[in-house]
Amino acid sequence: MNAKKSVVWGYLLALSDRKLMPTAIKVSLVVGTIIFTVNHGYALYNGKMTSQRWISGLISYLIPYAVNIHGQYISGLRK
Repeated sequence: MNAKKSVVWGYLLALSDRKLMPTAIKVSLVVGTIIFTVNHGYALYNGKMTSQRWISGLISYLIPYAVNIHGQYISGLRK
C-alpha cells in the first residue's frame, strides 16, 4: 500500500478511535449546533423541517466531527 493510501486508511480508522472520539464529539455538538441553528433554526422554529432539512441537519454535526478527527489524526502523525 502506498503512503497516501495508508494515510487515508488510517484516517478512516481514526473516525472510530475511542481516544479521539471524546474531543470530536464535544466539538461536533458545539459547532454542529451553531451550524444547525444558522441553517435550520428558522425552519425548526416554524415547524417547516423537511426530510431533506433533517438530513442536512445531521450533516451539520458529522462534518465538524470528521474535521476534528482529521486534525487530531494529522497532529498525531507529525509527532
